[in-house]
Amino acid sequence: MRRLFYGGLVVFAGVALDPTPGPSQSKAPVTDYRGDPRLNSLHKFFGKTGCPAKAYSNVFLEAADDYDLDWRLLPSISFVESTGGKAARNNNLFGWDNGNASFASPTEGIHKVGYLLAHSGRYRDKDLDELLETYNPNVEYGRKVKSVMRRIAPTQ
Repeated sequence: MRRLFYGGLVVFAGVALDPTPGPSQSKAPVTDYRGDPRLNSLHKFFGKTGCPAKAYSNVFLEAADDYDLDWRLLPSISFVESTGGKAARNNNLFGWDNGNASFASPTEGIHKVGYLLAHSGRYRDKDLDELLETYNPNVEYGRKVKSVMRRIAPTQ
């Protein structure tokens, strides 16, 4: 009995001490995107460029739908920041926190960054240009990301 109680305290302490807001730990079942034309566009784009992120195309769509983001945004940022995972370290496809952030998996990173872009006070309620300028203030950065978005699909 003591062992169960101790284990419960460890789990509770871990949750209580993590001050970072984030997506719910108990997610609904994964959506089947096989018939979604957006999935085909991501597979085609990442396939042409040989990016490891191709394997996470459905996760990009899931995060976009969960957090009400343009479905091309997260894949485009990942392409600009890490060439779609080719140069990613610690499952950080987005160069998040100047490349210092570490995620347990690419899936976790996609959802965490998507959640923060949608809900963090730093990014919430900004149009695309403002969001990209906040993400990286370099004048060319927003142009690069939007160019990749158009390469994935010309319109939303």
